[in-house]
Amino acid sequence: MKLNLDSIRNQVDAWAAAHVALPKFDIAAVRAQTRETPEWVHFGAGNIFRGFIGSLSQRLLDAGLAKTGIIACDTFDYDAIDRIYTPFDSLTLNVLMNPDGTTTREVLAGVAEGLKANFADPDAAARLKAIFRAPSLQMLSFTITEKGYALRTPDGAYLPVVAADLKDGPASARHAMAIVCALLWERFNAGRLPLAVVSMDNCSHNGEKLKASVVEIAEAWRANGFVTDAFLAYLNDDAAVAFPWSMIDKITPRPHPRVEASLAADGIEDMSPIVTSKKTFIAPFVNAEKPQYLVVEDTFPNGRPPLEKAGVYFCDRATVNKTETMKVTTCLNPLHTAMSMYGCLLGYTLICEEMKDADIVRLVKRLGYVEGLPVVVDPKILSPKAFLDEVVTARLPNPFMPDDPRRIATDTSQKVGIRFGETVKSSIAAGRDLNELVAIPLALAGWFRYLLAVDDRGEAIEVSPDPLKDELRAKLKGVVWNDPASYLGELRPLLANAALFHVDYTQTPLADRIEGYFKRLLEGPGAARRLLQTELA
Repeated sequence: MKLNLDSIRNQVDAWAAAHVALPKFDIAAVRAQTRETPEWVHFGAGNIFRGFIGSLSQRLLDAGLAKTGIIACDTFDYDAIDRIYTPFDSLTLNVLMNPDGTTTREVLAGVAEGLKANFADPDAAARLKAIFRAPSLQMLSFTITEKGYALRTPDGAYLPVVAADLKDGPASARHAMAIVCALLWERFNAGRLPLAVVSMDNCSHNGEKLKASVVEIAEAWRANGFVTDAFLAYLNDDAAVAFPWSMIDKITPRPHPRVEASLAADGIEDMSPIVTSKKTFIAPFVNAEKPQYLVVEDTFPNGRPPLEKAGVYFCDRATVNKTETMKVTTCLNPLHTAMSMYGCLLGYTLICEEMKDADIVRLVKRLGYVEGLPVVVDPKILSPKAFLDEVVTARLPNPFMPDDPRRIATDTSQKVGIRFGETVKSSIAAGRDLNELVAIPLALAGWFRYLLAVDDRGEAIEVSPDPLKDELRAKLKGVVWNDPASYLGELRPLLANAALFHVDYTQTPLADRIEGYFKRLLEGPGAARRLLQTELA
């Protein structure tokens, strides 16, 4: 059978035989109601949205707690809509990878419509504008990654697409943030209608970043005569347009051939992944771990779905910030980044296989339990120790989760500040002796060594995509992976960059330690292994 509306309606027994649960609600009725009274739009139509956010909508619809679904939009990669949404009737086959080797499969139909957020397409633009003029609309949410909010290059200049958007105004918006601002302008002109604009991206203070980008565009448009002062006031009025903060956590790896093969063996056809023109790796199915967390600031001027009944935590901003800080600076993200660097150097292609490596496990445990937990921020609604225990004992070692350290290594330059610098800052504030920190400088030295694009055996590797990859590699171009004498202090100016690291490491004893570890990583084959074994013994 194939993943489409006709099949799940007419081949119910076959789907049951393949151990796939089907939606319990009337999909046609939900889609009709969504078109008439849209309530929820989401930007970022990729895997974590489909497998996590889409499943939340499904829970509510199955339980009769909602009457509308989500309208999924992509601002960046239109191939996802053309090749993954449209051919499969906007359905997703969700596959949860359980630690005991079993899978839990279900067809998700919480997405009522897939759209291209493309103002160059008159039909798409008209549809989006109609949605945003609807009084029923409650929420616009996002999973577009942190770089989706960025308006400027590392040197501070506007990205070319943003510069063009600021000049051309709302009618020709192309960048995601300009499109959002243009749609909010539409909503303002429809009667100053209220809305929650909710980042669900995995980045610190995500709501603040989102608001800052939208407001910056609006201010430029006001200066250029495209919008009014009243529109700026609307964006800055929390009672009209709220930008709640959130914390999201769910590991959603690339679609894996093993999962695809298991689906084919059970008679489910046409599940092959595609690589889009924008290099997105996506499939009609999503494979993911079972644990998932979403904590959201409860600020919704036009109401919201009862997502707490689907497992979402709603609380105040301070609590969101604490849970995000706990996860991103201590209990998960730093561990992921540290092990991805050494995993790539040591030739691993699966996170779960890394967790069989005693040296990497010691790195992870020291980073979390010894260097992180003493300065962790406790959000109270989740236990940091219990969260970390689940990460170390169940989530990372899950042998049936096909996650790849090369995926985790993506955009590391955007992560090292929050994932390591904040713990260093907290350690300084707590009066800790920074010489006690070992795992953090090991992780940073490992990252710099990884940027040389040679593994621990001396074989070439591909460095994962990163907005600063070319710039950083250029700064290290004279350093040779098996010649410590080739290092001439290239890291020093980088380590002084507090914008990158959230700390000027040259003002701490950690700069010398990072440099020392880095030079030891230049000692030829086996250097990374020897360093881990020596420092974590």
